[in-house]
Amino acid sequence: MTSPVRTAIFPVAGLGTRFLPATKATPKELLPVLDTPLIQYAIDEAQAAGIERMIFVSHPSKSAIERHVMDDARLRAELRSRGKADLAEALRDAALCPVEDDVIFTMQPQPLGLGHAVLCARDHVRPGPVAVILPDDLILGAPCLPEMVAGYRGGHMVATMQVDRDDVSKYGILSVTGRDGATLHADGMVEKPKPADAPSRDAVVGRYILDAAIFEALATQTPGAGGEIQLTDAIARGAGNLGLSGFRFSGERFDCGSKAGMLRATLHLAAQDPDCAEVLDELRGPAAPPRAA
Repeated sequence: MTSPVRTAIFPVAGLGTRFLPATKATPKELLPVLDTPLIQYAIDEAQAAGIERMIFVSHPSKSAIERHVMDDARLRAELRSRGKADLAEALRDAALCPVEDDVIFTMQPQPLGLGHAVLCARDHVRPGPVAVILPDDLILGAPCLPEMVAGYRGGHMVATMQVDRDDVSKYGILSVTGRDGATLHADGMVEKPKPADAPSRDAVVGRYILDAAIFEALATQTPGAGGEIQLTDAIARGAGNLGLSGFRFSGERFDCGSKAGMLRATLHLAAQDPDCAEVLDELRGPAAPPRAA
């Protein structure tokens, strides 16, 4: 069955300043969580959702992302010549083909906000609603976007998770009016409210399915904090006319825009990898001796 959401936008133009100096030469999206770069998890999730066209909104200084994303036939041939055919096939399976796959790279030369990054993709999207995937927000377990596509009924939909009341000031928070299973009905959202002012504890994280009207809203959106075009502001503007919903995904989210989040995600995956068991046991240290009776 063809997905109603045919296009996914990957905003990957950010400079990754929280990971400097590691990101001076290596884009943040290529930093590995255990053995797989963040961008690869995002691509795999889009493919699982039936996305046909992938648009990467990048920066001229981050050409390494395109090199990772696209197939490298020369590298595969070199690996085969060295007797590493299995590795060559694994690379081919993970990469996107410039002939068989619908992939577009477009640039965001200036850091004018997430909303501006999405707007940069406007001329390349296919008809209908579009998905936006932030690779920083790594969701493990059940892929998030396929769940959202299955539950999408129109308007704007955002992925949500419940957070502690003390943490609401770190997120956009939905104003929830009702719930139908995993879907939350909302009449708006508030960006980083004080705990006392938050309309709920349902925080927006980096997965969106947006009605195509989002592009006109972004084109006319007044810049917000820092002179940036905020995606959440444009979504909130359309809530009344288009409808706004949240989706409580079943996977586990890791904030890989922070060092602590990257470490948590790496340890989470390492705990499932037998090759890492000995190292994790060493980190845990010797078991405590039993207490005397």
